[in-house]
Amino acid sequence: MVLYVLYLIGVASFAVSGVLAAARARMDLFGGIVLAFIAALSGGTLRDLLLDRRPLYWTQDELLLTVILAAGVGTLVYIRFFRPPVRALYVVDALGLAVVTVIGTQAALAAGIATPAVLMMGVITGATGEVIRDILCDELPLLLREDIYAIAALAGSVLYVVLDQFGAPATLNAVLAIVLVFGLRLVSMIFKLRMPSLPRLRG
Repeated sequence: MVLYVLYLIGVASFAVSGVLAAARARMDLFGGIVLAFIAALSGGTLRDLLLDRRPLYWTQDELLLTVILAAGVGTLVYIRFFRPPVRALYVVDALGLAVVTVIGTQAALAAGIATPAVLMMGVITGATGEVIRDILCDELPLLLREDIYAIAALAGSVLYVVLDQFGAPATLNAVLAIVLVFGLRLVSMIFKLRMPSLPRLRG
């Protein structure tokens, strides 16, 4: 039950980030709601497709879809009357990344795939929503910039797998891994930590 609540928080955070990104890209109201669902559901959908899980998780969960819609509409109402902080998009995105990465890692472990694939699945699940959201907003995704994004997701996924190997409770694993991912993203934003960029090629 705790893990499900955490998952609802994660997808709601991504839904909020989708609306904020749509507003920044000057989309209309419908575009904001569409982006809320895309940001919230893309990672889990790709995860289920890669793991060959049917039916897709969100097609059987009315509460999940209701939470996404409520988060999207609530954000639209909020930004109609108030101006969100400049960093709001990145903070809610960090929370979504943290929760969805851990849930993706958990699902991959349950599927019994190889450990490297579990880690990849965690990162893919966490980052896909952000990538598609930013592409639709005509922005370079955080995953492809110098931001500490995929590395934060990978760190959380690794921590979850290691704790699982030692037999720690799943809820404790999830909470600790979520805190790690979220903390790494916040620290990287506060102190402007970045990954080294590729050298420019001449010619």
